Amino acid sequence: MKKNKTNSPKAWLLACRPKTLTGAAAPIIVALAMAWADGASFVQLRVWLPALLCLLFAFLMQICANLVNDYFDCKRGIDGADRLGPKRACAQGWITLPAMRRGIAVSVVLSLCVGLPTSYWGGWQLLVIGALCVLFAFLYTTWFSHKGLGDLLVVVFFGIVPVCATYYVLLHDLTYSVLLVSLAMGLVTDTLLMVNNYRDRDTDAKVGKRTLVVRVGARRSEHIYLGLGILAVVLCQCQWAEQRPLAALLPLLFLLPHCLVWHSIRRIRKGTELNAVLGKTALCIFLFSVLFALGCLF
Repeated sequence: MKKNKTNSPKAWLLACRPKTLTGAAAPIIVALAMAWADGASFVQLRVWLPALLCLLFAFLMQICANLVNDYFDCKRGIDGADRLGPKRACAQGWITLPAMRRGIAVSVVLSLCVGLPTSYWGGWQLLVIGALCVLFAFLYTTWFSHKGLGDLLVVVFFGIVPVCATYYVLLHDLTYSVLLVSLAMGLVTDTLLMVNNYRDRDTDAKVGKRTLVVRVGARRSEHIYLGLGILAVVLCQCQWAEQRPLAALLPLLFLLPHCLVWHSIRRIRKGTELNAVLGKTALCIFLFSVLFALGCLF
């Protein structure tokens, strides 16, 4: 990108990483499908409006986390010339650091403005959850990811929190089944972080970023990647108790592409080819959510 394009709309679009928004949408899709199966009527304003707000909040928080990650990784010199993944806006000079700080502030304010009305349907608890989402969007990049705990945050904030919070806003209830499925969604989503950190393991180790992949090594990380998908499908079997057999069976179809992507990881091991694997993993996550949702709807 040319210098005269600094802070341009295209630069901001790249910084927001629109391809990652499918990961934000996946848990909301799962929650909406379960809520519909349990009696939520989406022809009613009191149902589809909070559902839409939950989806928008998930999108905005994903963008906020992306901008925070871009800013602080640039400040720490993590996104250097040897980076294997897609180029980052601040590190490339496409967006200046002061502009990025303003962009982060705007994304936080927009997220809170969208999330605040959900408390009308879900109570004060939703205010606490929203505040925690913002807090941990910062803590992920600045602390957790460097201590090997980023995967834990992904499971919680891309699985358990969005699924359970959205379901609760719509039906004012939580069941054991919803909790298990939210955990399954978090485990599946964590496969994306596993591939990302697997690709960056050498450069992360150089700068002292002790991700889970760096800590356990490449081979064990490959096994963890495979195990996350398998365990997620196993957790979906709880749907038999809810008389939703298709919601238990359809996610089994996810295992074939999941295993194929896992095989690609083991074959490639290093280099920019893993960027394509990252994209395939994102598609697998979305496929998992769609398969489960279809199982709930029919």
